[in-house]
Amino acid sequence: MEKIETILSKKFQNAFKAAGYDEMFGRVRRSDRPDLCEFQCSGAMSAARNYHKAPLAIAQDVLKKAEEGNKDKSFFEAVIAAPGFININISGEFLASYIMEMDEDKFLSIPQTENPKKIIIDYGGPNVAKPLHVGHLRSAVIGECLKRLGRAVGNEVLGDVHLGDWGLQMGLIITELRARRPELIYFSDTAPEDPAEYPSEAPFTISELEEIYPFASEKSKTDEEYKLKAMEATHLLQEGRPGYRALWNKIMEISTADLRKNYARLDVTFDLWKSESDAQPYIPDMVRYLKDKGYAYYNEGALVIDVALPEDKKKIPPCMVLKSDGASLYNTTDLATIVERMKLFSPDEIIYVVDKRQSLYFTQIFRAARKAHLVDEDTELKHVGFGTMNGRDGKPFKTREGGVMRLETLLDEINTGMIKKISENKNVREEDTEKIARIVSLSAIKYGDLSNQAAKDYVFDTHKFTAFEGNTGPYILYTIVRIKSILEKAGKGTAGTLLPPDTPEERNLMLDIGRFGSVVSEAFEELAPHKICAFIYETANDFNRFYHETKIIAEPDAGRRGSYLHLLGTAEKMLEKSIDILGFSAPDHM
Repeated sequence: MEKIETILSKKFQNAFKAAGYDEMFGRVRRSDRPDLCEFQCSGAMSAARNYHKAPLAIAQDVLKKAEEGNKDKSFFEAVIAAPGFININISGEFLASYIMEMDEDKFLSIPQTENPKKIIIDYGGPNVAKPLHVGHLRSAVIGECLKRLGRAVGNEVLGDVHLGDWGLQMGLIITELRARRPELIYFSDTAPEDPAEYPSEAPFTISELEEIYPFASEKSKTDEEYKLKAMEATHLLQEGRPGYRALWNKIMEISTADLRKNYARLDVTFDLWKSESDAQPYIPDMVRYLKDKGYAYYNEGALVIDVALPEDKKKIPPCMVLKSDGASLYNTTDLATIVERMKLFSPDEIIYVVDKRQSLYFTQIFRAARKAHLVDEDTELKHVGFGTMNGRDGKPFKTREGGVMRLETLLDEINTGMIKKISENKNVREEDTEKIARIVSLSAIKYGDLSNQAAKDYVFDTHKFTAFEGNTGPYILYTIVRIKSILEKAGKGTAGTLLPPDTPEERNLMLDIGRFGSVVSEAFEELAPHKICAFIYETANDFNRFYHETKIIAEPDAGRRGSYLHLLGTAEKMLEKSIDILGFSAPDHM
């Protein structure tokens, strides 16, 4: 189904052509002055330079041709404004018919891409053996939304958690566990080769594991001998020592189970549970290829790729592939991961949802990958950089004690507060309170994050985000539930044919609904989830104005009443689809 702007653009492109001008000037866009008009064509100003003719005269020629098929103004009304703008308002008849068609469209007017892409979105990045903290919230929430956005417009999108499981943290855990429990079979010099010969139960719980790593990390900062042991353990693990590999498997098993549980609470899912270790087999061949082809060279003992370009305004350092001691590093793993993804999935696009402070790093990685032809020429590499999540003091969000807050703790705190709020509503049954509170809490968290531009820092204000008024998730859910309640009260089969709007409030709501496909399409093109939030907030406000100014169920005219109910049914579907893209849902009652 085409967007309204596309339908209008085709009309005016034909009119430009019929009037003797290039059709490229006929593009119609939504007006940024809704007080003047709903849509606007400014092509006459651009055409004036090409044809050496006054823009006003061009606009008159074009509008005359455009109106030849619109004698009864059943499609649009247009006027010319100096110096040559064509201001357009669509007719109520067209608007009603468009929404009727939208209601029957299985994509709900979301334009489907003509050339679907295979896209991988990397939006997890947690380290195993460590709990998720609030710093992981933004990547998870933004990445999940982008995945759903990409699918909504017709692409094949794979979400990859990309676990950190192959660095020094593994050596630290192994070293500390060996110090505490040297008798374990994993540390025996005669440790079996067969993984089946090791205990089925892990020698630690997730809580113990999460205590071991920070302890070992701190100890390594002051105990050089301890650090060297950890580095050696890391090396032996990576070389394939059986006992260490078996222990690593247990660490992965326990950690991923915990990660899955916490991501599930956020309604965040991944199609791929790949990790740094999966990329390791690709490193030797990749390094050999980079050296043989001359893309990488040794500089002060380190293997590097030059990625600076003449047009760079700032110095871009070389991308290091191997350290001077021959050891790999994050750069190595990330380049190898690109090789792995190209070999296994042949993606058209890879998107990384990572802190914006890593911008230089991804510039180096992307340029190195492209220079060395590790990706196809038309494969796009994108970094969606996000800002920090801050507390009310403007500093990174912390616990009351000043430490980094676990994500699980944040979810629990918000959910506890929401249970209290919901329980005060006498219309909610006691047995439904916790379920509804979980749904509303998730909307508060996700909408609170996504309503801000990804690249900007923002204040995570739990009091503001959990409010049922203002630009919040709970307010959006309250609006949806209100619509559901009206439709439920009216009963099934009461909706009728959608009629042209008869009030400004109804027209504004219909115009909002008609924008839906355009908004979703634009949000994905710009990788900007906040645009969906802004749209549904405006729609919710316009619905509530319509609700307060209109007798819906009490409307005496049966045709008009049926039209209202049809409009509300479409609004509900559109809003529910919107929040599904954002990554949360609405309860039936609240």
